[in-house]
This record gives sequence, C-alpha cells and structure tokens, in this order.
Amino acid sequence: MTFGRVNPQFQLEDQGIKGLGDVYYNLMEPALIEAALKNNEGKLGKGGAFLVTTGRFTGRSPKDKHVVKTADVADKIWWENNKAMSPEGFDALHADMLEHMKGKDYYVQDLVGGADPTHSINVRMVTELAWHNLFIRHLLRRPEREALDSFVSDFTVINCPSFSADPERHNCRSETVIAMNFEKKLILIGGTQYAGENKKSVFTLLNYLLPEKGIMPMHCSANHAIGNPVDTAIFFGLSGTGKTTLSADPSRTLIGDDEHGWSDRGTFNFEGGCYAKTIGLNPEAEPEIYATTEKFGTVIENMVYDEETFELDFDDASLTQNMRCAYPLDYISNSSESALGGHPKNVILLTCDAYGVLPPIARLTPAQAMYHFLSGFTSKTPGTERGVVEPEPTFSTCFGAPFMPRRPEAYGNLLREKIAKHGATCWLVNTGWTGGAFGTGSRMPIKATRGLLTAALEGSLNEVEFRKDENFGFDVPVSVPGVDDQLLDPRQTWEDKAAYDAQAAKLVTMFADNFEQYVPHIDDDVKAAAIG
Repeated sequence: MTFGRVNPQFQLEDQGIKGLGDVYYNLMEPALIEAALKNNEGKLGKGGAFLVTTGRFTGRSPKDKHVVKTADVADKIWWENNKAMSPEGFDALHADMLEHMKGKDYYVQDLVGGADPTHSINVRMVTELAWHNLFIRHLLRRPEREALDSFVSDFTVINCPSFSADPERHNCRSETVIAMNFEKKLILIGGTQYAGENKKSVFTLLNYLLPEKGIMPMHCSANHAIGNPVDTAIFFGLSGTGKTTLSADPSRTLIGDDEHGWSDRGTFNFEGGCYAKTIGLNPEAEPEIYATTEKFGTVIENMVYDEETFELDFDDASLTQNMRCAYPLDYISNSSESALGGHPKNVILLTCDAYGVLPPIARLTPAQAMYHFLSGFTSKTPGTERGVVEPEPTFSTCFGAPFMPRRPEAYGNLLREKIAKHGATCWLVNTGWTGGAFGTGSRMPIKATRGLLTAALEGSLNEVEFRKDENFGFDVPVSVPGVDDQLLDPRQTWEDKAAYDAQAAKLVTMFADNFEQYVPHIDDDVKAAAIG
C-alpha cells in the first residue's frame, strides 16, 4: 500500500521498483519518529530528539565509494581518487538490491539540493530505515507540500543497509557499497547504517554537475553580517576543523554549515539543515548547537545516554568520537531563511594541524590560497572515518577529496577565478595544536580563534603589523588585541625550539612532496607560492 503525499504519476513503481511492502511518501517528522519507534530503530530522547546507533559503521566508508565508468563520464572523472565500477557490475547490484527490497516497507522523501532555484536539483531518497528518512529530511531542502503533487526527481538515491554487496559479482571492494551512476541518475547505498552517506552522496553529485555551469561547489560553511548578505564569509574545512562551530556565530547570520555553491549571483546553501559533531559540546561555548540536542526531531547519532533519564553524555566516546546531531537549519535562531548570501568577502581555509607548526591565522595571496586549497592539509579526527583512532595528518585536496569526482584543478581554478573577480580576502586558520604536536601540545583555544576570525571579518586584522612566515611565506599578524602574542608565533609556544624547527621542516617537505602531483596542471604563480 501507498501512504503520504506524492505525485501520482511518479511513484516507485513508475521507476521500476516493484514488489515492496508498504511505501510511505514524504512523511513529516512526527510520523517518521512514530514509524522509527514502531520499528525499534531507536529511542525517543529529551525534548523529542531521536536517539540512534549505527552499528559497526560510525563514520563514512570512502574506500567503498564507486563511480560507474560509462562513456559519458570516462574522460571527466578523477579516477585516481574515485574507484571505478563497471556498468555490468552496477546493473547486477541494482537488480540484486531491488530483489532484496521486495516485501519490505520503505520510506521516500522528495527533496531538493540547493537553495538557489536556478541551480537546484530534485532528489528522491528511498530508505529502508524511517530514521534515515528523518535525517535526510533535515539535511536536504524541503519543497512546499503542494509542489510534491508534481515532483519528479532528477536523481534517485536508494539506501538499503540490510543489503550486502558481493564484491566479485558487483565489481566493488566489500559488502559495503556506495555506487554512483551519473548516466542512470541513480545512487545505490548498501551495507552501512551511517546516515552521513546519504547527504555526502548528494554533495558528490553536485560536485560533478555544477562546475560545468561555472558554479564552484564547496565543502564549506558560510555566514554573513546581520542584515548585510554582501558581507559573506565562507569557511572551508574537513570534518573536525570547526566549520559548524565557527560559522554558528551569534553575531552573524548562518547560511549553512557544510555544503555551498558560489555562482555568478553569490553564495547558496545546498542543504536545509546541519550535521554537527557533539563530542565535548559545551552549552556555554556553543549554546545554539547544544540546544538542538533536546529539540523535537533532532537525530542524535551514536551518543551514550542515561537509560533512565535520557541525559546525553557529551564526553563519553566509547561508541565513537564521531558522535553527531542532525537538525533543520531553522533550529539555529540566527540562520538565514533564504540560505543565500552574497559573493564571499572573506575566504577562510580551516586546518587542524596535529604537528603544532602552523599559526592560528595567516593572510594568503590568491595564489597562496589556491596552493593551500589544492593541498587541503589537515588532520583526520578520530571517528570521522573508520579506523581513525587519533588525529592523523593528511592532505585532502579541496578540503574534501572524498567528495570530488573531477580533478582538483577544476575546482581550484574556479575558486581562483571567483576570488580574483570579486576581490575576496583569504585566510588560513589553524584550529589544531599549539605548544607542541598532538600528545604534547594542546588544542588551539577556541576563544582565540573566534577573536582572530572576528578581527578578520570586521577588517581590523588588516590594520595590524604582519611578519612573513619563514616556512610557508604567508603573512602572520605580530600582535592582535585580546590575543596572546606568543600564540601568534607557534615556535615561541614550544619549549624545545629545535624540536619545533625539525617538525616545521618535516611539514614543509610533506607539503612539497604532496604538491608535486599538481605541478603539471597549474600556473607559475601558484608554483611560486608553494613554499615561501
């Protein structure tokens, strides 16, 4: 049977998905929570939040992500970074998954990716789990209810955690699979309950489609000055670098926390919600995000809680460091209703340096910005991906390599062109370690980071004295009101200065070695900006 609001001419049977049990279309939050509770998928927490665990997968599985190598994409995909799947393997996977789905109940959400209607895409999410439907209803954008009567998707995502892939038959790596077929406009996810795969599959899709339209897709958060969308800032960064925390500034309007586009009109959010890490979440430092953990419908993922009181433990990482909450954007009081901003006035590249070498903030030239954007240096934080148990230095180009189907230069050149055209000021911000590397030093004080960012966004940071960093050649402020001068010079925070010099030399070499792969594809000024 069919339940819920849907285009009568565009049901699952019209897409060749037949033989299912009950199909629930576009249920709203109360009904989805009711269904999830009936299915024993989780617990109802304080304030009506929904508490779930995701089993053995508490992070993304990037090694199990595949792109189907069809003729129309063969010359466009960055195959060194994206695992190929044969069309035959995908067809077998699709057929076997549909057979597995027969007789089972499924949940469908018809949603939109992109706040700018000129560049948005319609996405149908078909999920085995009711709470996955709730999750993606938060994370993508919801059309008006009346629009559902005529909704037709551009792409469809089918997520079936109980299905296990056959690597030999389906031309994949393991029983877990995320397979993207651009020709058939279909994404298949199996063998994992981790909800983040849903949203990142759509992000990867937009990262493929938008560059051909001259739009820069970005793994970034964004905000703008209150009442002034022209004063927009974007924050690039991998998970754990502070995108969500730093963009949720009560003195500015939040556009979004993770995925955006930069078009000829300006900035626009891809999503309709936020997916925030909750490890160590502090009600004083991050009151708005903290408050969402007790709001109706918020999905609380992989958090330990008291079985009697349902009090959440924000410090217990026994399930994973990658504990999260997912909630609609309007749960943040200063969020933008339109999710649109102007052309970025400031571009911030966030990095989490586990080596303790980089300063808390540095000003970049456009060429240096492209260099650091292509480098994408950070440290993977525990839990974000399977197998990461302590911060691990890494280079993830464009601050999001797992989500980039095209070669990095396609995104780097787009970013550089837009920075030059619109005159954005660029900054590198280190939210990682100071006073030593991970295990010896301490995490950069968030108060100092916020103070430096405020000065950068308000323009006062441009008025202070800068020094040239001897390792990387970018400009570093010497003194900023309200910030300890010593913090601005990482070498001075180390007791053993020789150890800092050795660590810095090691990091410089790592940057240079990593960047060799891009040298044949970039201009001379970016090559010159590589190392100061």
